[in-house]
Amino acid sequence: MSVPTLIIISGLSCTGKSTLAEKISKKFLIPYFSKDMFKELLFDELGYSDRVWSKKLGGASYAILYKITENLLKTGQSFILESNFKPEVDRQTFLDLQNKFSFKIMEILCYADGKILFERFKQRAESGNRHPGHVDHLCYPEQEKVLSVGKAKSMEIGELIEVETTDFEKVDYDKILEAVDILLFKK
Repeated sequence: MSVPTLIIISGLSCTGKSTLAEKISKKFLIPYFSKDMFKELLFDELGYSDRVWSKKLGGASYAILYKITENLLKTGQSFILESNFKPEVDRQTFLDLQNKFSFKIMEILCYADGKILFERFKQRAESGNRHPGHVDHLCYPEQEKVLSVGKAKSMEIGELIEVETTDFEKVDYDKILEAVDILLFKK
């Protein structure tokens, strides 16, 4: 790897971002970090209560995510970031980092049918497998509206790959891994 690569995996909740990040991380032995990774650590250390607190820790998690991003880019490391990034908030941060450091960007935007996303969201909230600090069960009306669009906006930075995940069985992970391989190892 000559120039470090930042792989951004974005999309709405329940589009399979974490699963994809894990697959890429394992295949290429590069680390991945996500907002929820840090948010759940903060819940464990500071506690959790309501939606306002969850959002506050979400903001702190992004600050941690961007600090790690800057430190890794300073040392020329390739890595993966996964979150439901919002172009109107996050795009400028990535552009500022590009002005400071030399690196390639690939954005993998996951999307799916909005009704299926909301059903996945409810199932995940009620499964007992999601950290209770997210208080997902308290925001069904909000999330139904957000997820109904099915597809978040791209940040329009770097190479873009769009991955339709309505049916996880139909996702061509080999094709995605091949595109990542080309980007990571081309000069």
